[in-house]
Amino acid sequence: MSETINILVVDDEKEIADLVEIYLVSDGYKVYKANNAEEGLEVLTKTQIHMVLLDIMMPGMDGLTMCKKIRETNNIPIIMLSAKSTDLDKILGLGTGADDYVTKPFNPLELTARVKSQLRRYTQLNPNSAVNESAKNEIGIRGLTINKDNHKVTVYGEEIKLTPIEFDILFLLASNPGRVFSTDEIFEKVWNEKVYEANNTVMVHIRRLRGKMKEDTRQNKIITTVWGVGYKIEK
Repeated sequence: MSETINILVVDDEKEIADLVEIYLVSDGYKVYKANNAEEGLEVLTKTQIHMVLLDIMMPGMDGLTMCKKIRETNNIPIIMLSAKSTDLDKILGLGTGADDYVTKPFNPLELTARVKSQLRRYTQLNPNSAVNESAKNEIGIRGLTINKDNHKVTVYGEEIKLTPIEFDILFLLASNPGRVFSTDEIFEKVWNEKVYEANNTVMVHIRRLRGKMKEDTRQNKIITTVWGVGYKIEK
């Protein structure tokens, strides 16, 4: 690994944090641990962290609140860890800004695979400048401008900050104007995984994306819902 990747694990269960650390370190990552949200936020102010693995149920500030606070200033990938497995819990976790959600008890190898997937997407925020496709990688459509080289997105002249997953969803739709993508298709293309409760996961990210784009204030929305089918961006 040419550059050290720093991962912060925030979990009040020491055994779980230690287990996660063993697997991440064996994959070449540097691990920082915090046993509560306040301590985790302190680490984030002092160290360049590239990803957070965040337990939801913690004494004091819970993981959902911490996730919101991180998202106020930072778009690094966040994977929520929780003993709860209902759809509502997952929607709450994703709705606060998390990129993925893993239910305890989890297979450590599955967790590390998800870590790699999210980091791969995040590192694409700094694409290889030797690939000279700037014109091809900038899309202008319906008041929306997306540049894949620098991941800059503007909506009617106003720049918005997106997480890597939000960017990938928007770029997918904008790259295929007029085409309707089902939630399953979006999940498979953006997450690069087989369908895993795709409907709720995609809907939460679309809702978050629309909020950042201030779609509720616009008469002519950029992202169109095709009821019963999926989502599209018209030409």
